[in-house]
Amino acid sequence: MKTLMLDAKKPGAIEKAAQIIRDGGLVGMPTETVYGLAANALDGKAVSKIFAAKGRPQDNPLIVHISNFDQIHRLTENIPESAEKLAKAYWPGPMTMVLKKSGIIPDEVSTGLPTVGIRFPSHPVAQALITAAGVPIAAPSANNSGYPSTTTAEHVMRDMDGKIDAVLDGGPCGVGVESTIVTLVSDPPRLLRPGGITLEQLRSVLGRVDVDKAVMNPLPKGAHPLSPGMKYKHYSPKANVIIIDGGEKAYADYVNTHKAPGVAALCYCGEENLVNVPAVCYGASDDYKAQAHGLFDCLRHLDDIGAKTVYARCPEPKGVGLAVYNRLMRAAGFEVLHIG
Repeated sequence: MKTLMLDAKKPGAIEKAAQIIRDGGLVGMPTETVYGLAANALDGKAVSKIFAAKGRPQDNPLIVHISNFDQIHRLTENIPESAEKLAKAYWPGPMTMVLKKSGIIPDEVSTGLPTVGIRFPSHPVAQALITAAGVPIAAPSANNSGYPSTTTAEHVMRDMDGKIDAVLDGGPCGVGVESTIVTLVSDPPRLLRPGGITLEQLRSVLGRVDVDKAVMNPLPKGAHPLSPGMKYKHYSPKANVIIIDGGEKAYADYVNTHKAPGVAALCYCGEENLVNVPAVCYGASDDYKAQAHGLFDCLRHLDDIGAKTVYARCPEPKGVGLAVYNRLMRAAGFEVLHIG
């Protein structure tokens, strides 16, 4: 298969991508969070191609993307008032709501669960593609399963060239980590995956919102994930990532005493001169949005420089930093050293 690179700014590009979706094909689609691997969400055969292209486990559910709120009524049942409140506050935007699914959602999307995640992205190209296709779009991150998510069209081509029909280039993604996922089928609502909409923002609208244990810890063996990003080792480069939980000096001392061929540091900006190994910085210590924006690109860059072992500075699990913490924990397989 030859994968087309379509420039979203050029006439006809979005319609070409929309036709591929309608015909049951796959398109790398930009969103404000990361690039998604898009298929017709109502076509189970097309959705199954997503799993094959990514090498995605069959029990890992997908998110359905819409281009206006009214589309949610066909896709879900028993829409609670809390969904309307959240939509009014944060849609379009980087937030997914898990609701009871309607009968038109194929099992390939929900992986057998009675629920489905729905998102209304704010990226204009994503909105235009969904509207032009005339169908809701199922789209996990457009990367090889387990590897860092894609935030540019070039990343998508690196992972998916020859596996999918096209990549629609809409420029680099703004947020840099996948959407916040909150389930509204539980009482109280529960955060399943942190993202660009923070826990504090959810609580400002809904009041009490619990945090699922799998946000900070591995999912118990044998459990069926309720949303993407809960169960498996994710977002990981080829290098072995180890998180170092300690202060700046303790971190630098540890890295410097473990210098060896293939060792690299993933640190805050300004700390790269404190370590005597190749270093990649993923944002200032107090700039959680910058950390989120740069994380996946930095993890991919570590592979580009040939890193084999990466000692990563542990982010603060506050605000958007909780999303960064969650992604790095999964990239490291929850391997954390507490020092200093």
